[in-house]
Amino acid sequence: MIPQWQTGIVKRIEQATPNTRRYWVELPETKSFTFKPGQFITLDLPIHEQRNRRWRSYSIASMPDDSNVIELVIVHVEGGVATKYMFEEIKEGSSLTLRGPQGIFVLPEPLDKDLYFISTGTGIAPFRSMLQYVNYHKVPHKKITLIFGTRTQEDLLYADEMRELEHIIPGFSYRPTLSREKWEGDMGYVHPIYEALCIDKPPATFMLCGWQAMVDEAKERILKMGYDKKDIHVELYG
Repeated sequence: MIPQWQTGIVKRIEQATPNTRRYWVELPETKSFTFKPGQFITLDLPIHEQRNRRWRSYSIASMPDDSNVIELVIVHVEGGVATKYMFEEIKEGSSLTLRGPQGIFVLPEPLDKDLYFISTGTGIAPFRSMLQYVNYHKVPHKKITLIFGTRTQEDLLYADEMRELEHIIPGFSYRPTLSREKWEGDMGYVHPIYEALCIDKPPATFMLCGWQAMVDEAKERILKMGYDKKDIHVELYG
């Protein structure tokens, strides 16, 4: 069943990177907003006469916590009508029309294989929700690796939080990689990292979220490594 539309109130906005903002949205019609980590909501924005051309979907970046407040992380896309509206018109206290949760991009059950979260840009949002959930509920798991690709250090989302989780979640590794800046960490694109980590082809599940070009290339490379299509789960954006 498709969820009904409801009103959300923007309670807080924070500039996360030069072109990305975090939005905390309260759902006053819902006492406790129930969802699975990795699911998304859809906004109905007043940007077009045709209703389905007004819809934009965003992964929920916060974990389920029995509250009626969710966090979204949205990047400003050059020429994007929806992000122009979100960045220029939406303020703290503004109303949004939304529905959700929806989506099947959720944690496998049980977590009985090594898990690779591969993301670019705001594609980190569902993985942040999943990691917070695993940590809070002490979900039994094998090795978890988050590979996050972006351009420069100032574009890193949730970096301090991910580094903290490395010390808290057993077997969790955070591997940010930069494509446009030299630093002490990984440089280049995400693909060589998971290829090196999986050179011996351990049993693994790959979850991909980000720009379509990255996702398409990752799917192709993972299959060439000898993994099966069922080992790959995908969420696209952009």
